[in-house]
Amino acid sequence: MKKAMVIANPSSGKEEAEIYLKKIRRQLESKEYEVDIRLTSKEGDAVTWASEACANKYEAVVSIGGDGTLSETINGLAEKEYRPALGIVPLGTINDFARALGIPLDPEEAIAIIGGSKLQKTDIGKINNHYFLNIVALGEIAESTADVSAGQKTVLGSFAYFLEGAKTLVHKTSFDAAVIADEQQWEGEALLFLAALTNSVGGFENIAPEAKTDDGKLHCFIIKDTALPKLVRVIANLLKGNLKKDPDVLYFRSSQVTISSSVRLKANVDGDTGEKVPVTLQVLKEHINVFTP
Repeated sequence: MKKAMVIANPSSGKEEAEIYLKKIRRQLESKEYEVDIRLTSKEGDAVTWASEACANKYEAVVSIGGDGTLSETINGLAEKEYRPALGIVPLGTINDFARALGIPLDPEEAIAIIGGSKLQKTDIGKINNHYFLNIVALGEIAESTADVSAGQKTVLGSFAYFLEGAKTLVHKTSFDAAVIADEQQWEGEALLFLAALTNSVGGFENIAPEAKTDDGKLHCFIIKDTALPKLVRVIANLLKGNLKKDPDVLYFRSSQVTISSSVRLKANVDGDTGEKVPVTLQVLKEHINVFTP
């Protein structure tokens, strides 16, 4: 019999994860899976268990929770010799990866597609020795959005990220950056560096509208140090999906990027504080098979 591991964060989705466990069990059993349910209680549980599922050659791993649970699950699956198919039941505030893949944000609809025959190969990103799903950002604006509390996310959703980032613009701080991509280099003063893997970033689908989940590319933006009135225009273009056309923004696509700076910066990785610079980003093309509609 096929085996499926279900990794659930019981505190996700207003603590609704456990409500859906019976439904996901019934769904998987109807597809002739033997079901192994694991409930996370601490950071790192999902990484450990997803790695275990790879080692024991489970046919499927299902993540029930928010982007944090999903990120840990991916970090457990990535670059293993054997990788199970991935099912996603989104219970978080933003659910960027699910949005980008067209997975229903309604948990019951998402459950209904798991174990089915349709699998989509999708890229994931690697930053130094860890993995990400949506975006890496550098700069004071990026660091401020990593401080958004769980309460703010629940009340404001994706707009919470925008509000926190906007606060830093009054006293904007630039940083020197040296960026080396596949076929180009850039050095200068920047306010923000973004590398988007998908078209959904913090719930906004206009930052990198052309990004595909299997194109093998990071869609990168360097927002140059510029006067506040021009920065207002940059933000307006970001919201309209025209960021790459702004004269104060450098846009490029690359499968690998290295960023260094003399300023002590920490990357914002999928909304959370991550690696210190220098960092090397790369795309693992079509690395994970995901159950999709």
